[in-house]
Amino acid sequence: MTGQRFDRIDALRGVAIVWMTVFHFCFDLNHLGFIQQNFRQDPFWTTQRTCIVTLFLFCAGLGQAVAWQHGLGWPRFWRRWAQVAGCAVLVSAGSYLMFPKSWIYFGVLHGIAVMLIVMRLTAGWGRWLWLLGALAIAMKYIAASAINSWAVLSFLNEPGWNALGLISRKPRTEDYVPIIPWLGVMWWGMAAGQWLLAHRPEWVQAAIPAAANPLAWLGRHSLAWYMAHQPVLIGALMAVRYLIS
Repeated sequence: MTGQRFDRIDALRGVAIVWMTVFHFCFDLNHLGFIQQNFRQDPFWTTQRTCIVTLFLFCAGLGQAVAWQHGLGWPRFWRRWAQVAGCAVLVSAGSYLMFPKSWIYFGVLHGIAVMLIVMRLTAGWGRWLWLLGALAIAMKYIAASAINSWAVLSFLNEPGWNALGLISRKPRTEDYVPIIPWLGVMWWGMAAGQWLLAHRPEWVQAAIPAAANPLAWLGRHSLAWYMAHQPVLIGALMAVRYLIS
């Protein structure tokens, strides 16, 4: 642990960041015509995306458990929240320029901004977080069945409402991380973090091997990396395409 940071949690988040970067690199290769892959429907890619988002949001829940244990005050919470929300706005603006027909209006940062507030308000609910997480995940499937059965609920598929995640069809957007079911993953992350800190603190507080320090560094700077990596990757690939054309 470095200061108030838990290196093991940071390193796990770093794994998600590396995985995400590789995934986005392949996506950019496809977008710029270097390869031909179906990122919207091919299970090889869709499953990876689900796993990456799951790992990232689970780590976010772990981080909220640590913040709760350390008594993180509301002023500091809102400062961090403002950074996430501000970056979400920038992602929306940038994606609109690149993908005007499928721009990101509720992606991972938008979802995290909303879910962080929910995490903060429910952090003291203890074991109920496990049940809430399960219900949030189950609601994804319950909602889809309900909408298909009752047409009056189809408005939940429309923009604005579909940020809730209670949908029967996925909207066309480059990144979509709605509240349901992903709030459940973050709740489980916080519940797991609280249990570990109470019963197995050594599992998260122990030192990491020196070889894992770069991953911990990435985990500590995940927001900055998230915002910077795509412009760098796309810019580099566009330069390569120009040079070889």
